[in-house]
Amino acid sequence: MKMLGQILELASSNRVEIPLIEPLLGMLPPPLSELAALPLWKPLFAALVVPGFATLGLLLLLLPWIERKLCARIQWRVGPKEIVSWLGGIIQLLADSLRFLFQEVIVSRDSHRPYFTQFVLLSFIPALLPMLFVAAGTIIAIRTEYSVQIMLALVCLFPVFILGMGWSSGNRFAFVGTVREAFMYFAYEVPLILSVIAMLLVFGTGDPVAIGESGRLGIVLNPLAALVFFIATAMGTSRLPFEIPEADQELAFGPFIEYSGITFGLAYVLAYEKLYVLSALFTTLFLGGGSGPMIAPLGELSGALWFVLKVIVVMVVFAALRAIYPRFRLDQALKAGWSSILAISLLAIIISSVEVVMWA
Repeated sequence: MKMLGQILELASSNRVEIPLIEPLLGMLPPPLSELAALPLWKPLFAALVVPGFATLGLLLLLLPWIERKLCARIQWRVGPKEIVSWLGGIIQLLADSLRFLFQEVIVSRDSHRPYFTQFVLLSFIPALLPMLFVAAGTIIAIRTEYSVQIMLALVCLFPVFILGMGWSSGNRFAFVGTVREAFMYFAYEVPLILSVIAMLLVFGTGDPVAIGESGRLGIVLNPLAALVFFIATAMGTSRLPFEIPEADQELAFGPFIEYSGITFGLAYVLAYEKLYVLSALFTTLFLGGGSGPMIAPLGELSGALWFVLKVIVVMVVFAALRAIYPRFRLDQALKAGWSSILAISLLAIIISSVEVVMWA
């Protein structure tokens, strides 16, 4: 009981302030009000609600539907509508998830069996852990001056698991997709890191809360860094025109060709998880994080709302690329990554250095 009391006291001293529900909590007697307020403890709220697990899960359900509908509208097509047609097929991915769940998971005899399934599950590590360091306004699970750097390091782990999934499949076509993934990894990772370094020089900190509270938009301070980060994100999440590792017309979904059932479903959403993490990082560095007009009844939840809306806008822009650009060849993407994009990222660092010297 003493330990529970200490936990409740700690939670009450660092919880999300939402004036809209404060009267409801005040109506409860002290022990019950403290227990009811426990989910509002910032680390727990950030990890489970926003920007964490609940927000990620909701976007994973909605974004594929939004992407299909948006691309269909741009190309004058219909898009999915058979599942709950009067809602425009909005639960299409939920129906797909149920189909994946009840399909048989086939493990090829040529695959490395222990690793074949483990890499799919382990791939959620770089998808979920960065959420602990993302600031939705002032709501953040773990706040340090190195949050952005830690997020970037965790994001860089994504290709490791994708390469492991392709290698463990024991399939020549999966191997081709894996090699393409490895080439693309080096082509986009260096410019991505350099663009983040450029913004860290400008802000002088890796604390996302401090970056948001600074009131400065990174896309205005260094538009070249924003451009490089945007292109590198498209390359890193296999968005068109950089849908090269999968290239389903010729490689049958690249490194994931041998996966079926729920394991394929997990591999399918992996790119969307990475897109969410990188969009959150883009919002933090270039769009002011959770900054926006204060909505008084929501309190600190106001910043989280603006943050999520900005992230959704960024993700929708990436989704629209599928309907606009044709896919590059591998050599074209590599040439762009190692020449023009790398040169622009170096120029972005120079611009940030000049701005730092001028403001010093």
